[in-house]
Amino acid sequence: MPINELRSIATFAKAVETGSLRKAAAAQGMSPQAASQALAQLEQHLGVRLLHRTTRNISLTDEGQQFLEAAQPALAALDRALQRVRSAKDESAGPLRIVGPRSTFVPVIAPLVDEFSGVYPEVQPDVQLDDRIGNWVEDRVDVGFRIGAQAKEGVIARRLYALQLIICATPEYIDRYGMPASLSELPLHRCTVFRHPNSGRLLPWSVKVDGEVVSLDVTPALTTNDADFEVETVLSGRAIGQLVGSSVARHIREGRVVPLLSQHVADDKSVFIYYGSRTAQPARVRAFIDLAIRRLLDTPDYVLSQKELGEAELAHRARLVGRS
Repeated sequence: MPINELRSIATFAKAVETGSLRKAAAAQGMSPQAASQALAQLEQHLGVRLLHRTTRNISLTDEGQQFLEAAQPALAALDRALQRVRSAKDESAGPLRIVGPRSTFVPVIAPLVDEFSGVYPEVQPDVQLDDRIGNWVEDRVDVGFRIGAQAKEGVIARRLYALQLIICATPEYIDRYGMPASLSELPLHRCTVFRHPNSGRLLPWSVKVDGEVVSLDVTPALTTNDADFEVETVLSGRAIGQLVGSSVARHIREGRVVPLLSQHVADDKSVFIYYGSRTAQPARVRAFIDLAIRRLLDTPDYVLSQKELGEAELAHRARLVGRS
């Protein structure tokens, strides 16, 4: 039904309820002239007169009485549906669909969802991790995380933190194979290389050289399309890897992993949070977005300062010198 007919029917019903076309117009947020025109259009469309109208009073015709009795249940059902949607918008309970990259994002999203679920136990998070960029509308996504600002029309993107790519190895690997002093020494070492899960392409390492981030092809001692497996390989002491800061920051701070060639850490990409218009979001979605921004905006949990990186690397080089 065209919206002008629906509004005309609602105006008619409201006029009968209030006993005044002027009052009906005010209740509908329209001018008396527009209300009168809407009612006239409805009568013309139906081919009957619905109301007897004078300057002071209105009354139903027989046809108007019959039409009102038929229309009122449908109008009441529509009003209940509208109220349910408005109420659901403000409810904290319900499903929450979250998407993010599969590679390297588990250490970030897992504690965030765990904290949120502790505060809002009635929410049912549905977390889908996939390196594919899907259609946000068709997939009915509430909140998403992606590397880079690639928001589609109608989707808001907000930067959270820099994505660092850190070359690193365990103290055990360094004791066995030594520390590369420059990028040119990497071919002498056992390096991991990540294979893109979708394209199958081996990804070069991204390194910063003279302030610019460039691609560096590395001869792999091991390749994998799973970021968690690559992290575990480096932690086992079997290889050097270029790992994402969110996966390795805690290990560096706790001494299990040592940053190498820290002056070449690439940080030109960032992690973004995506969401639709905040005015149309249920309360549970707004609450999750607010928590994500509080926890992740320029967070030090997953980003190491250049000073931290440099000091961790120098401390281990000094240890090696002291042992020699």
